[in-house]
Amino acid sequence: MAAAHLWILSAPSGAGKTTLCKRLAATARSSGWDVAGLITPAVFADGVKVGIDALTPRNDESRRLAQTTPSADFNLPVGRQWHFDPAVVAWGDRQIALSTPCDLLVVDELGPLEFQRGQGWVSAFDVFNQGRYRLGIVAVRPDLIAEARQRLPIWGVIGPEAAPTTEDALSTWLSTLAD
Repeated sequence: MAAAHLWILSAPSGAGKTTLCKRLAATARSSGWDVAGLITPAVFADGVKVGIDALTPRNDESRRLAQTTPSADFNLPVGRQWHFDPAVVAWGDRQIALSTPCDLLVVDELGPLEFQRGQGWVSAFDVFNQGRYRLGIVAVRPDLIAEARQRLPIWGVIGPEAAPTTEDALSTWLSTLAD
C-alpha cells in the first residue's frame, strides 16, 4: 500500500462535514474502494436535531449514538446538549480499530471527547498513525486543528466547500487527495 495521506475535514458545526463524509464514502465505494471507519449523521424529528447515529461505511451498520435527552442507556453527557450511549461509543471505537487495512478511512469526528477527555473514538489515533490506509479523512472542528496536528500525521486541511459538486468530479478529487 502506498504512503497514507490523512486530511482534516474542518468546519463549524452544521457546515456539511458529515454530509461530505457520506458523499466521499459512497463515491469511493462506487469506484471499488474499500471504505471503513465511522460516520455520524444527525437524526431529525420535525426539523429538529434530536440524535446522532454511528454508521459504518464498510457495511452500513448503524446504531443510535447520542440523543438530546438522558436515559438509562444515554448517560454520558457531552457538551450542554448531548447524551451518548457508552455501549455504542465502545462499539464505534471497535469499528475504527478494526478498519484497516482499507483504501479510504473516514472518522467523523474527533472532538473534545477524544482530544480532551481521552474517551470516544480513541483508537482512531493509533489507526491513523499506523497508516494502513490509502486516504484518511478525519472531521475536526476548527478549534481542535492544532491538537489534531500534534497527534496525527496530517497532510493538510480541507473544508466541505472545497469538494466538487458532481460525483465524477468528486471521484477524481478523492484520487487527487490520495496521491
